[in-house]
Amino acid sequence: MSSAIAHNIDVEHPIDLIEGLACTHEWPFERGTQDDVNVCISGVHSDYHLAISWRPDLGGLHVASVLDTRAPKGKRAEVHELLALINEQLWLGHFDIWSGDGAILFRSTMFVSGGLSEGQCQELINHALETCERFFPAFQFLIWAGHSPQEALQSSLFETRGDA
Repeated sequence: MSSAIAHNIDVEHPIDLIEGLACTHEWPFERGTQDDVNVCISGVHSDYHLAISWRPDLGGLHVASVLDTRAPKGKRAEVHELLALINEQLWLGHFDIWSGDGAILFRSTMFVSGGLSEGQCQELINHALETCERFFPAFQFLIWAGHSPQEALQSSLFETRGDA
């Protein structure tokens, strides 16, 4: 830990750290303003579009990861039920749905005091991606395969072990 961070001096802007990670991992990104950046990361199930924002007034770094799926109007009640079931399983962050277009997203915030490291930024992104990857299939099972919210959740909680 640098002595500057230990003394609560903001050495580097959090969004600059995110940009550095995007460059290192060769993730496409676009800086909107000084305090936000959009990053696209390919996952196993989908491409994830992360909107990452810094709120200096709150000392919070927020990530919103939009899943590459929409909840059709006829399935919104079931999607809301699945969201509630999934959110009960989460310790950090939550899934949400935009009422306008039915976009499903995962949101999480990290409060920062005393400085921020690139490793902490990487962990915020990793947590968002791992959570999206884990539960993306549940939304697909519900929306496209017609499973109930409970069945869709169970499919995501099932963990395999070993090699086939």
